[in-house]
Amino acid sequence: MPKATETVLEINLKSLEHNYTYLRSKIKASTKLLSVVKAFAYGSDAITVAKKLELLGVDYFAVAYAAEGISLREVGIKTPILVLHPLSVNFKDIIKHHLEPSIYSKRILDAFIKESEKQKIKDYPIHLKFNTGLNRLGFIDNDIDYIIEELKKTNFLKITSVFSHLAASEDHNEKEFTLNQIAHFKKITTLLDRKLNYKPFKHLLNTSGIINYANEAQFNMVRTGIGLYGFGNEAKIDAKLIPIATFKTIISQIHTIEPKQSVGYNRAFSATNTTKTATLPLGHADGIGRQYGNGKSFVTVNGKKAPIIGNVCMDMIMIDITNIDCNEGDEVIIFGPDFSAEELANSAKTISYELLTGISQRVKRTFVDN
Repeated sequence: MPKATETVLEINLKSLEHNYTYLRSKIKASTKLLSVVKAFAYGSDAITVAKKLELLGVDYFAVAYAAEGISLREVGIKTPILVLHPLSVNFKDIIKHHLEPSIYSKRILDAFIKESEKQKIKDYPIHLKFNTGLNRLGFIDNDIDYIIEELKKTNFLKITSVFSHLAASEDHNEKEFTLNQIAHFKKITTLLDRKLNYKPFKHLLNTSGIINYANEAQFNMVRTGIGLYGFGNEAKIDAKLIPIATFKTIISQIHTIEPKQSVGYNRAFSATNTTKTATLPLGHADGIGRQYGNGKSFVTVNGKKAPIIGNVCMDMIMIDITNIDCNEGDEVIIFGPDFSAEELANSAKTISYELLTGISQRVKRTFVDN
């Protein structure tokens, strides 16, 4: 890997391929795989990641909002794209760019029917989202008759899939709850199939669901987000995956701090002994929040741990390098395959999702594919 000369987020596309292949190995050859590339592909780079996954043969993409899907279409992505949280103000653009909305409520269904009738495109693909226990978005069982009646009135829409979202598929203590969600989803889809004159495909499993419930609820497609980026929500799966992102920077300046001298805003760190510190060119504006400061977390310099000291600044952090042989300009690893984003996130009592998706867009992205 090239050494950093500035703050960069290095994305390893070979690691992405490894993770994709591993997750594919957990499902039947006939089962579709949907890759979630919302939030800049979990903080990496949605366009580059989507292009790589399209080459690998992914069946579907999912994004959170219409603008994310439009950006993929504008660079030539042809694979179907599911918009998980469409807003009615974006329906015209969704249709224009051949995106497929998740329809999750009566209000959204009615609004999309009206827009589809304006556009006069027959059998436009939609995906019905049902709430089976996450209690975030989704129709409920009692809405089925309403959905069927409304769709009978128009020939502009056709249900491509029916799906729901598991609430705790990574938590083995919540297995009973997850199995109840699966049973609830099967009840919903069975009822829908009876009332329709065709059978939409079904999907329920997320990354942890693929790992833990592929036998019970694989259906026609599975969805994976965090798994593609190298995290499986449990240690034994993390060992099989490779984090695709390495967050790197360099040492800008080295200082020697005498006892009782302080470092940073509010004098949050005060030296008890002679201490050597290094200042790094990144801070909370780059995604490393203040919760990582004051000795709670560390980075690695030449393979050795260096605690973050004092308060994290907007554009800089300071680290203790007293016992590390290093120089100004040397590379520093914030997180990567050897010290993962999950470990760093845990040190601040958060999760890898938040850390990864919080990496600022001002941080340069670089790519490795060998």
